[in-house]
Amino acid sequence: MKRIVLAAAFAAVALAGAAPAQDIPKKTITMIVGFAAGGAADTAARIVAKKLSDNLGVTVIVDNRAGAGGNIAHQYVAHAEPDGTTILLGSIGPLTIAPHLTKLGYDPQKDLAPLTMGMNFPNVLVVNAGLGVKTLAEYIALAKSKPGKLDYASTGPGSASHLAGELFNQRAGVDIVHVPYKGGAPALTDLLAGRVTAYFSTPSTAGPHIESGKLIPLATTGLRRPSFMPDVPTVAESGFPGFNATNWYAFVAPGKTPPPLLERWNQELVKALNAPDVHDELLKHGLTPMPGTREELARYIESESRTWAQVIKERGITAN
Repeated sequence: MKRIVLAAAFAAVALAGAAPAQDIPKKTITMIVGFAAGGAADTAARIVAKKLSDNLGVTVIVDNRAGAGGNIAHQYVAHAEPDGTTILLGSIGPLTIAPHLTKLGYDPQKDLAPLTMGMNFPNVLVVNAGLGVKTLAEYIALAKSKPGKLDYASTGPGSASHLAGELFNQRAGVDIVHVPYKGGAPALTDLLAGRVTAYFSTPSTAGPHIESGKLIPLATTGLRRPSFMPDVPTVAESGFPGFNATNWYAFVAPGKTPPPLLERWNQELVKALNAPDVHDELLKHGLTPMPGTREELARYIESESRTWAQVIKERGITAN
């Protein structure tokens, strides 16, 4: 499968870093989110948008454009006016996974410009309490006894939750069927109703329902147990060494946005993410702030693209 090389996409980032910053227009700012309201991306966007509004003295609205695993929102921003009034809380799927699965209506290499990493977090594999399993080993045993009969929700084809499930199928030797949704909130709704049996969820989405006992957490998908779920084992420590499928959100802008505006947005976003109240609020929702430079984000996107391209090729994953 064709591997999209992102290095060329961000070749100008280093040069842009030397450009003097330009003031953000004193107009309403729109922060686009690729998933439905109520999910982790929406939560993160609203926390940061409020701080940006306070700092900039302008209205910052969050616009949810859900669908296609976040690709609808990314395409919208890729073709938006590059005047500094539209930014996107981008996600791992459209930026590093989807380009290897399907022909997009935009080119991530040229049409989106990195601003800063936003947040990093593991997913957590949760099942409906009615399924009757309490551990990852029990879930795998059930899946092996019913190949192709169990299913798992995701936030869309090519999303982090989709790829986490495919990687799990590969490593555990099971056949759990993928069911895509338009975001974390609708996926969670069907999981709670028993219409799907499992979901590689964001911690903030699943957390309240884990506490209520409606969902059972089986494992988290990072290499280490997160501080907010210290009693939930990782997939890696549950018999699958090296399993790592972390999720992340990053801020990007239309690709033709002038470099001085990109620099200003980096400064303002880093300032907002480093604010103690924003930092604490994001952590409360299981989201670890990871602000940095535009260059660091460009390199990280390139690295993630290579990693997931290999998984997609080895698993023969398609966009369906």
